[in-house]
Amino acid sequence: MRYMMSYDWMETVRNTNQWLGATAEAMASYPAFAMWPNPALSWMAAWGEVTERSFHRMIVKPDWGIDSFTCADGKDHIVNVRTVVEKPFGDLLHFEVSGRPEAPRKVLLVAPMSGHYATLLRSTVRSLMRDCEVYITDWHNARDIPVSAGKFDVEDYTLYLVDFMREMGPDTHVIAVCQPAPLTLAATAYLAEEDPAAQPRTLTLIGGPIDPDATPTDVTDFGRRVTMGQLEETMIQRVGFKYAGVGRKVYPGLLQLSSFMSMNAETHSKAFMDQIQRVIRGEASDNDKHNKFYDEYLAVMDMPAEFYLSTVQRIFKEREIARNCFVVDGKTVDIGKITTVAVKTVEGSNDDISAPGQCVAALDLLTGLPDEKKASHLEPGAGHYGIFAGKSWRNNIRPLVLDFIDANSEMPNEARQTRHKHVSIGDLDNVTPIKTGSVPI
Repeated sequence: MRYMMSYDWMETVRNTNQWLGATAEAMASYPAFAMWPNPALSWMAAWGEVTERSFHRMIVKPDWGIDSFTCADGKDHIVNVRTVVEKPFGDLLHFEVSGRPEAPRKVLLVAPMSGHYATLLRSTVRSLMRDCEVYITDWHNARDIPVSAGKFDVEDYTLYLVDFMREMGPDTHVIAVCQPAPLTLAATAYLAEEDPAAQPRTLTLIGGPIDPDATPTDVTDFGRRVTMGQLEETMIQRVGFKYAGVGRKVYPGLLQLSSFMSMNAETHSKAFMDQIQRVIRGEASDNDKHNKFYDEYLAVMDMPAEFYLSTVQRIFKEREIARNCFVVDGKTVDIGKITTVAVKTVEGSNDDISAPGQCVAALDLLTGLPDEKKASHLEPGAGHYGIFAGKSWRNNIRPLVLDFIDANSEMPNEARQTRHKHVSIGDLDNVTPIKTGSVPI
């Protein structure tokens, strides 16, 4: 019960600040006050608007915002976000472009379960939609999942990926972004032994901690310093009475957000003060740079406690993936069993979360894979987010990944030429999607 009270207390603080913001904005905007113009009232209304929006966004899942897309025919096509597989802790979504011929590449984008929603990869999805049929893992907020749904740890996550890959079939190219890279590698190895026909064609691992000790960072050092008992005592709480997951143990999103923001508190504080001034001057809008970024950044989700704790224990502390001794459902997964899936790693030279060396370590584990099916890329000057959502991704990494996919698609030449007639990279170089509300990173 102690943890429920802590969870409800955090939600109470958030709800109170949202209410204070809405109240301040309403009071300062009272029509009668307009007869006596006062800068303090203008500031109060602006503070209220920014505060109410910020604290409200913390419990709202962002929309994908990809409603239509301009295709090679020059027409705007409606995009339907269709659920292909529905599971308690996460779904498999397909961004279906109505009226467009099937794209030549079928891509599964594996999103992290690390505090933010899969919508954080919105710009990545949009950039791939030009040339691919894009699917993505959409993880659910643990606070909304009843306790009756059971646990969800790293093994369950891996088995979810196995099911998603089986559903999509062997003509699939998997791209894992950051945190899920080790588990995606394990899921592919699991299929290599249990269901070889369901393996994907290629696997691209972007900035993931395959071997966290290869190049230590503040993240890996934290995992070493803190004991599992300390983590469970300070980070884990039970969902309060307001949500369907009441009683479920989670790593609360609000607690994660406080950690995120404390790392750059001065920067965030200045950003919010500047936004208040823009509201006063009438320069702010729903889709301005500040709101586009913070609407996504502030939207956090609770992680299942089992997933968070098992990730720290088994991926970072015990390095089960790096030592090739990861166990799923009682069976040790041998990464060396991957013999046909082409694997590429992507790292950023300035990545301070998964530093260079951590991800490329996957290639050494692939002892059964021919060298010609292994590839790696180190992007100069790129940080963690840049390698999958920034300029480095758009201008350099994305074309390299698509070339890697094409080189290992194993399609007959005739079929490859036919499919490329429909949607080719060259034909779409100047095409941009409608409603480009991507999150600046």
